[in-house]
Amino acid sequence: MGMNQNLLKFILVFTFVYGVLSTPPDDPIECSSNNTNCTITNSYAIFPDRTTCKAAKVLYPSTEEELVSMVASAARNKSKVKVATRFSHSIPKLVCPDGRDGVLISTKYLNTILKIDVEARTMTVESGVLLRDLIDEAARFGLALPCTTYWWGLTIGGLLGTGAHGSSLWGTGGAVHERVVGIRIVTPAGPKEGYAKVRNLSEFDEDLSAAKVSLGVLGVISQVTLKLEALFKRSITYVTKNDSDLVDQVLSFGQQHEFGDITWFPSQLKAMYRIDLRVPTNTSGNGLYDYIPSRSTPSATIAATRTTEEIQEVTRNATGKCLSAISATETMVAAAYGLTNNGTLFTGYPVIGFSHRMQSSGSCLDSPQDALKTVCSWDPRIKGLFFYETAFSIGLSVVKKFIKDVQKLVALEPQSLCGIDLNGGILLRYIKASSAYLGKTEDSIDFDFVYYRSRDPMEPRLFEDIYEEIEQMGLFKYGGLPHWGKNRNLAFKGVINKYHNAVKFLSVKQVYDPQGIFSNEWTDQVLGLKNGVTMLKDGCALEGLCICSEDRHCAPSKGYFCRPGRLYMGARVCRRRI
Repeated sequence: MGMNQNLLKFILVFTFVYGVLSTPPDDPIECSSNNTNCTITNSYAIFPDRTTCKAAKVLYPSTEEELVSMVASAARNKSKVKVATRFSHSIPKLVCPDGRDGVLISTKYLNTILKIDVEARTMTVESGVLLRDLIDEAARFGLALPCTTYWWGLTIGGLLGTGAHGSSLWGTGGAVHERVVGIRIVTPAGPKEGYAKVRNLSEFDEDLSAAKVSLGVLGVISQVTLKLEALFKRSITYVTKNDSDLVDQVLSFGQQHEFGDITWFPSQLKAMYRIDLRVPTNTSGNGLYDYIPSRSTPSATIAATRTTEEIQEVTRNATGKCLSAISATETMVAAAYGLTNNGTLFTGYPVIGFSHRMQSSGSCLDSPQDALKTVCSWDPRIKGLFFYETAFSIGLSVVKKFIKDVQKLVALEPQSLCGIDLNGGILLRYIKASSAYLGKTEDSIDFDFVYYRSRDPMEPRLFEDIYEEIEQMGLFKYGGLPHWGKNRNLAFKGVINKYHNAVKFLSVKQVYDPQGIFSNEWTDQVLGLKNGVTMLKDGCALEGLCICSEDRHCAPSKGYFCRPGRLYMGARVCRRRI
């Protein structure tokens, strides 16, 4: 066991120090020839149900005029269309056109920053612009987009499609779409309008509330205009505390710190508070945030890390997984999670720097080809990390009760969530109620956690029932809203009924795309237009394709049977019979 721990610590340190180059991620779209007979996946090369998405062809517009022509052609031919982004980070099947005759429109070359108005503090970009380029270019003109996702390998169109966000209850809140003051979107039209039209929505148009979080079902976003602020500096300090008073601290912390978040390690009984505040721009400091798990990592390192966890799962070595989690957490804390005071070294807190250098990262995207020697840790071309990512937001009015329930489950099974601790803990981010029809319905805290996924869909994991109970408790007992770009299928069961503006969104959808050209089976299911977002078959609960109702939905041959939850009796989980 000691050897495994020392190896893991060496692996992590080696990654931090030497993981500086990588092979950029592969294109999510592959075609046989001439951009036809195509397959699309996501950055993890797999969807929740492990199916493959096919398309007849992919189109790459580089101007709005080309985009209009492509949408018109699809509308004229009644072809299904889905929009693809450069790196395709959504876990659910948002990008899958129905059937082999579908068309993909990639925004890969719609990547131009069109206009920056310093006086008005606005910025207009094409929808394929990466977040990294957006915040860097804004900073060159003395401007900032205050809240963003922590991963910069997303396009602005993708961010809006899934309602992606950072963390803040202040001002307009942590969601990027709350900064949108204009959208140009290309939608289908009738023959009198040439089968396609550009709708130019301003902040005074009610339809903007639909377009700001659209799941890609309204059309193709061409351009986005964002309201920015003057560039400012941030001060970040991480403080580790016992989680015994997390329930008491969780609400006040978000109100006291503009960009604060909390990383919770429930099996270690710890919480890491990120104190993240604005400071005057003349404050000394040129800090940089280069989050360690988003850096380039040697392929051999990643394979060794994955092998260690696979062995721990197969041998049911919960103690080993907990020791690995403690070692990983200690190493991350010692390295300040990737913060440096001058771009190179961490010398102590607080770390102070300009906002664009501190709010987002993803350096494993930026590197030359090196034959897969170093990559993003989840790269599917190697034996990389393979995981689920569950994310849902719970209203501030009930969030304390949810945290208490999770703590009660840990008290029953102290080692049960070491797998979450090992994979970075539970990230708590603050989100304000949204003006978007499919945005957050109330001020909330988003709980985001990553955990082990087997390569074998019929293989249960350690403490399977605890993970499933937390998932169902958050989503159903406490009415959590799933992140549109993450989660397993069960998270979207009946989800549209949780949005009081769902009818308004569907009305706009009917006007913009009455034939459903930009819809697919998955979006119809989550929008309540079609049944089937979950599916019942042998082992379906193991992959989150269903909530078990029969033993066969678990793994009875391996000792896992469908049982009620331990605390939430409304849950149905796969529990191992000892």
